[in-house]
Amino acid sequence: MTDSPASPAPLADPHLLFDPVAGDGPKDVVILGSTGSIGTQAIDLVLRNPDRFRVTALSANGGRVDLLAEQARRLGVRAVAVAREDAAPALREALAGQYGTEPLPEILVGPDAAAQLAASDCHTVLNGITGSIGLAPTLAALEAGRTLALANKESLIVGGPLVKALAKPGQIIPVDSEHAALFQALASGTRADVRKLVVTASGGPFRGRTKAELADVTVADALAHPTWAMGPVITVNSATLVNKGLEVIEAHLLYDIPFDRIEVVVHPQSYVHSMVEFTDGSTIAQATPPDMGGPIAIGLGWPERVPDAAPAFDWSKASTWEFFPLDNDAFPSVNLARHVGRLAGTAPAVFNAANEECVEAFLGGALPFNGIMETVIRVVEEHGTPVTGTSLTVSDVLEAETWARARARELTNRTATAEARA
Repeated sequence: MTDSPASPAPLADPHLLFDPVAGDGPKDVVILGSTGSIGTQAIDLVLRNPDRFRVTALSANGGRVDLLAEQARRLGVRAVAVAREDAAPALREALAGQYGTEPLPEILVGPDAAAQLAASDCHTVLNGITGSIGLAPTLAALEAGRTLALANKESLIVGGPLVKALAKPGQIIPVDSEHAALFQALASGTRADVRKLVVTASGGPFRGRTKAELADVTVADALAHPTWAMGPVITVNSATLVNKGLEVIEAHLLYDIPFDRIEVVVHPQSYVHSMVEFTDGSTIAQATPPDMGGPIAIGLGWPERVPDAAPAFDWSKASTWEFFPLDNDAFPSVNLARHVGRLAGTAPAVFNAANEECVEAFLGGALPFNGIMETVIRVVEEHGTPVTGTSLTVSDVLEAETWARARARELTNRTATAEARA
């Protein structure tokens, strides 16, 4: 099957500057997912660069309202949002404690609150929400004409055609370390000069193991990532390399490069975050010590660079950088991602939703490690022909996700029952 035709210009293009609210003074930014890892690091960057950035609104799920209230007070935001309605009373109390007799910011509550903030008056929206619930805010920011600093890869994965239909050339700046690296490397040549994209993977905790050797690994084994400190779901995705599969789909959508020209290589040190090979044989790599400060600064500041956003290498010290081919037998997730990416439509949403359910089952002891991908493959196969083309709607995506989650839960429950009987 051939890849989908390229759009007139990539969603993310370092040569194009989408600047909706150009003007003097700091750039107004809305941060979605402010209490998570990306959000807290972005706020740290903003506080260190008040001449460059000003945060106007924050959103979070609602699990850390004390931190959200503290962030709102330090940044002097106009509005604060929480997705969980049951978190609203605690948020109001926390804000009252922070603000005292001063007027509180506007408080928005509910599943649509983040999307409302994404469409509010600002220059840039940083979408740092985790999961496919980030799709609605992504679409809202694009439709409102904001620059979108995108850390929520799931919204692009599950809603690719919807995002592409709304986004203007250069409107999206990627914040994932791999895609921020590709974004910067692509600035070295024209689109016609690109031979292939090379996405690097740490290899996770099981690099070098065969599929048979992965049969009995434990949850603790999977969570022991050698390079990055992340949440449990993302860490397991790194162990299965599902995260690389998602990044391959994301690279295809962001840069309009066919899947057969997007390669994954294992780089244990995680120094080179990705590379672009050009037609003259040159390869441009973007490298820093493992740290998300740089990608976040690219997302918020492009086309300007923010001084000291991330640590730099000490080139006076010797170091070794290694690269290995990916073992597709032990880690079938990347090839499966290419398959669902070519199918397009609702297929990536099914892949992502089924994987999230299987990871949860693995973390809960209901599924063995290899069972994650075995179950995801089965769900994708059972999904059949996806809804594609201009007929795709948000409802189609949500319906496909709901089906995939239910089917994955059914299959994982069967697996757990069978193992218990054995």
